[in-house]
Amino acid sequence: MFIKVRRDTLIILILAFILILSGRAMTYIAFASSDSVEDGVPIAGVMVKGNDIVPLSSIKSNVAAAGFRDGSYIKGNTLITSQRQLLLSDAIKNAEQLVKRSTIPGTSIAPINVVDIQVDSNTGNVVVNVVEDFSVIKVNNVNNATASHTAAANTET
Repeated sequence: MFIKVRRDTLIILILAFILILSGRAMTYIAFASSDSVEDGVPIAGVMVKGNDIVPLSSIKSNVAAAGFRDGSYIKGNTLITSQRQLLLSDAIKNAEQLVKRSTIPGTSIAPINVVDIQVDSNTGNVVVNVVEDFSVIKVNNVNNATASHTAAANTET
């Protein structure tokens, strides 16, 4: 019934247990008492709502070009990227302008008329709401014999 353990083996096992327990306690205390400042909230992802024709990839790439990409983070009211630091409000304005320039693939038509970008400073989520308005696109039909059709959109520059 009883397992025979020599006295020196028992002492080694008790010392190992105490060493492991004290190491874990020291790690916890060091973590809990650290006052290091975090780099900020990293950009977690970009979610696009409201698009029908313009692909997600072109909208997300334009948002990433404004600074909301992997590796960027928000510290207070500042967006910090690998290349620059700028105010969060300026980054949002830049992203809105770039998203409005997103075109339908293979054309120069930019149907996005209204963009609303919301950035959650606590989670790092970026939500892009777009409104595609095809009423601003002027389509000029020419004689079918020449078969040349053109389309142009009123874009803000």
